[in-house]
Amino acid sequence: MIQLIRFLKGYVSIKVWGFSPERFMNLCSNHNIFLWDIKNHGEYYTMNISLKGFYRLKPISRKTGTRVVITKRCGLPFLSVKMKKRKIFLAGFIGSVLFWLWMSGFIWAVEIDGNYYVSTDVFNDFLKNKGIEAGIKKNSVPIEEVEKAIRKEFQIVTWTSVRIEGTKLLIQVKENDLSMPGKDEGSEEILAEDGMDITAQKDGVIVSIVTRAGVPLVKEGTEVKKGDVLVEGGIPIMNEDGTLKRYEYCRADADIMLKCIYSYNEKTNEKYEKKVYTGKERKRYFVMVGEKKLQLPSFRKNYEEFDVIEEKKQFCLFENYYLPLYIGSELTREYYVEENFYTKEEIKTIFELKIQKFIETLEEKGVQIIEKNVTINKTSGIWSMEVDFLVVEKTGILKKTHLEQKEETVPEELME
Repeated sequence: MIQLIRFLKGYVSIKVWGFSPERFMNLCSNHNIFLWDIKNHGEYYTMNISLKGFYRLKPISRKTGTRVVITKRCGLPFLSVKMKKRKIFLAGFIGSVLFWLWMSGFIWAVEIDGNYYVSTDVFNDFLKNKGIEAGIKKNSVPIEEVEKAIRKEFQIVTWTSVRIEGTKLLIQVKENDLSMPGKDEGSEEILAEDGMDITAQKDGVIVSIVTRAGVPLVKEGTEVKKGDVLVEGGIPIMNEDGTLKRYEYCRADADIMLKCIYSYNEKTNEKYEKKVYTGKERKRYFVMVGEKKLQLPSFRKNYEEFDVIEEKKQFCLFENYYLPLYIGSELTREYYVEENFYTKEEIKTIFELKIQKFIETLEEKGVQIIEKNVTINKTSGIWSMEVDFLVVEKTGILKKTHLEQKEETVPEELME
């Protein structure tokens, strides 16, 4: 900040020599004339001084018998003098500064971070429907409303953060596909005073259960069906004679591991069309301004069948100052279509890749895979695969308790 102030006000570098340069610097200090970057070169000194201070040096120089010479002029006052002689350059410089200032008032890039289950394309389509896209004014972005709209639209999103960095709108999200704690989809609204049971999400066998709140109804080895109550959200309060007096409602809380089966099916046609590339290709470069693409026309004959691979990069000044300007290239590759049939080994390789992706999805959810059983068959030209995974996963979804509060009866002697 000090350097910026000095630049705006202007300063000079001076060379001081003569009878008593040390006394010269002392008198400058006594008269509140600030000197900096003082260097001793033996026979002379060099230093920097503000323009205002320099104009006050004449009496001090005479009194100390020293000579002062300017070696360098720095800052905006000197720069503006040079600019006056170059009016076209000055006008262009001012125009460009105003242009960049105007451009900085818009959002030119939207970045989404932290999403896995909801794709970036889906997020972008949702934001466009809300009017949030490149080219919108910064002050037109309703940050809090966007955060709420994302959480409302995508129930899997549990946390959102929307902020503006330079000309980039950064949207960070956290996803959670676990239904516990929470409430079942489509269930009634649960009030704070209501009890909440934990119910099974799938059929299976209980592997372990650790209860922190509520009354467990199952134990290790218990077979359960989807929807069965695992932990009740009500603690029974008994009378002295052992009869039920009432329930103390609570929010059931437990870690429950369930052994269950996941089924995965895939089908694909035995016959497929294979692209055979001829080796002919051409590359064209382009520039994009906003949505408009500027590209030199091609005078070559178009290929009958071809793929186009597009690569583009957005211009960015500094770290987060994005511009609606792109440079990229299009690679066009010619091919012809050839009819082929999958062999058993080829279809095994394809299905194995799909199984591996499905396994990765399960593992990212915290599912432990114990074993898998794969069956591959071909019927009427269709390859089909069926996979059964025996897994252990965390289970439990919160629902309003099924326990009904017992109405307390008043003894007859108290009613008389």
